[in-house]
Amino acid sequence: MASIGTKAVLLVGGLGTRLRSLVSSAPKALAAIGDRPFLELLVRQLRDQGIRDLIMCTGHLADQIEQEFGDGSKLGVTIEYSREPHPLGTGGAVKLADQLLQGLPDFLVMNGDSFLEADFCELIRLHRTHKAIATIAVVRVEDASRYGTVVTDTNDSVVGFREKTGDHSPGLVNGGVYVFSPSVLQHIPMGEVSLEREVFPKLLGHGVYAAKQSGMFIDIGTPADYLHAQQLLNFPVRERTGLKF
Repeated sequence: MASIGTKAVLLVGGLGTRLRSLVSSAPKALAAIGDRPFLELLVRQLRDQGIRDLIMCTGHLADQIEQEFGDGSKLGVTIEYSREPHPLGTGGAVKLADQLLQGLPDFLVMNGDSFLEADFCELIRLHRTHKAIATIAVVRVEDASRYGTVVTDTNDSVVGFREKTGDHSPGLVNGGVYVFSPSVLQHIPMGEVSLEREVFPKLLGHGVYAAKQSGMFIDIGTPADYLHAQQLLNFPVRERTGLKF
């Protein structure tokens, strides 16, 4: 598959405090899934859908990630690095990578600690069709108590966000995959800032859309979900998601 003319930003600088009981000496994105680091599965997912120009926003234990992946050539991709001097949050990490994003029509952003079964090319197509400033991949979960939820109107425009309430009802949650237009960077201040809590609410009214996904969603942020993620190695899952390893 040919490149689709954009870059993917992988947010892999988190401290991973909730996962330290299982992964104590490595960054969360290098947590092993079988005999491979979780982050490799995301790289392969991007590559197999034609996205081969990657930026890894590193921070905590950055050296380990850079040593593991190098320039990306072993996996058939090109990797550039943007290293945080101190924790900057998800928004601050994207802002720091500004110089590596110049001249792009849009770019993909992915959390490095979650896997979403999605068609990235279709996500980008929807973003361009809507002429959106940001498109958020969302997924319906049966128990949204761990997550904030995304509120949409009948046209899939995002009209609000609800903080975690502990309510165990179903809801639409942020799947950790976004498409951004370059103008989004003007709305992200320098320093420590969260995309989810600070940037996205400010973007409402500027053209934020939700792209509903129906595939697998796994967040490895807790020990229980990390153990659940091992099913990514199961053959039926690989067949369905198109992951090749």
